[in-house]
Amino acid sequence: MDSNEREPLAGEAPPPPRAPGIAGLSTPYRVVTALALGAVAVAACGHLALVFLHVAPSNTVSKRHAGVIDWWIYPEFEQNWKLFAPNPLQQNIAVEVRAEVRTDDGRLVTGTWRGLSAEDGAAIRHSLLPSHTEQNELRRAWDFFTTSHDEDNKSTGDRGELAEQYLRRIALDRLARPEQQAGPERPAAGRIVRIQLRGATTEVAAPPWSDEKADTQTYYRELPWWTV
Repeated sequence: MDSNEREPLAGEAPPPPRAPGIAGLSTPYRVVTALALGAVAVAACGHLALVFLHVAPSNTVSKRHAGVIDWWIYPEFEQNWKLFAPNPLQQNIAVEVRAEVRTDDGRLVTGTWRGLSAEDGAAIRHSLLPSHTEQNELRRAWDFFTTSHDEDNKSTGDRGELAEQYLRRIALDRLARPEQQAGPERPAAGRIVRIQLRGATTEVAAPPWSDEKADTQTYYRELPWWTV
């Protein structure tokens, strides 16, 4: 029994039972709860509407509000249909990073390449509930960068700068967690001055029963050094 409740006196009718759920709250709390639920519902409906306009065929509404749609969707909520493509991706693409560190004694040390994609793969492997971030964040960020830049790593559109900032932010976040690394790839102690990323692309070998030939040599695409 609630400490604020008392036993009814003899001959006194018991108090009515408290209504369950939100109805049992006091009026101010009911108002706050209703406003919070309304805000969540409006945000969810707005998000679904923008995602729908992003994936739907081009129409008058999506053309008129293209700037707002792109601002909300890219890069975190971008949608694509590569899984259902007639010719799906047949390459393994691994993203690696290295850092240039200013040590406490003033030396400038360039670290070895650290396989970020390999770390994600190790975290996913044998996991019953793999993280969506570990599965897609880095992969989509790299794809976002390569589709918005040419072979010389020059931006080809308005989203190029956003793609660079997004990829850089992910790499710095990973480098800020050196406890996940051991051995020669562990970064030196000190302040990170610059970072560099590269993609390692390897064609998937054809199955033994196929006559298809594939060049399984690994090719690297190195991005320029970015100052932190």
